[in-house]
Amino acid sequence: MKFTGTQEYVATPELQMAVNAAITLQRPLLLKGEPGTGKTMLAEQLAQALDTQLIQWHIKSTTKAHQGLYEYDAVSRLRDSQLGEEKVKDIRHYIKKGKLWEAFSADKPVVLLIDEIDKADIEFPNDLLLELDKMEFYVYETQERIKAVHRPIILITSNNEKELPDAFLRRCFFHYIDFPDKDTMQKIVEVHYPSIKQQLLREAMDVFFDLRKVPGLKKKPSTSELIDWLKLLIADDVDIELLRNKDYANAIPPMYGALVKNEQDVELLQKLAFMSRRKG
Repeated sequence: MKFTGTQEYVATPELQMAVNAAITLQRPLLLKGEPGTGKTMLAEQLAQALDTQLIQWHIKSTTKAHQGLYEYDAVSRLRDSQLGEEKVKDIRHYIKKGKLWEAFSADKPVVLLIDEIDKADIEFPNDLLLELDKMEFYVYETQERIKAVHRPIILITSNNEKELPDAFLRRCFFHYIDFPDKDTMQKIVEVHYPSIKQQLLREAMDVFFDLRKVPGLKKKPSTSELIDWLKLLIADDVDIELLRNKDYANAIPPMYGALVKNEQDVELLQKLAFMSRRKG
């Protein structure tokens, strides 16, 4: 089965090619791109399209690679031994399966999402090289080797917060999700709001893309923020003329809090609005 997107997810031909190539090669698909470009949602929709389970491993700055394999709770075992619990005789009661173990032991191929891998320590990707390559790992406490029953489809996302090791990159199929152009963005919006007025959509899209072009903007608004903003415009039945006023729209859009997410950018837009009024 080839992935071509879903009713809820608009996948460009390039992204479709990347997903299907990674599946064919049996390599992890490493996805990079601006926050809000649908990297995480792709894993959800891929699992839906393949009618399989999605296992998500959300990475934090404190996450260690071994947590994806398993964790041994020695403290609980010690406490139970002091209480005379019978189950202390079986160490398996104190081993918690990680997300990779869950994926390896599934009864059919699953989609495994390793989300925001660049948040972890620089050694994190290297610590997973063998497990992702060989699809197996060793549990020292029980002296057993865990092998994947079915090779999972692995998607790994990164927001480019830090560079990933070359040895890790060699084992992945890489794809950068470009920010959608206007035509693609219109298709994405229409998935969420199929009955949106086309005139409102055109004017709002012009404002949105003009805002992204503002020089010096610290955080450009993303696709997900456009979706939120449109929801507010529709709910409040905002006058289209307010969006058509290009001098105003280029500076501070109505309900800008859905698009602009820090005070530096608000101040920048306020200055542009002031300068625009002065010129007027």
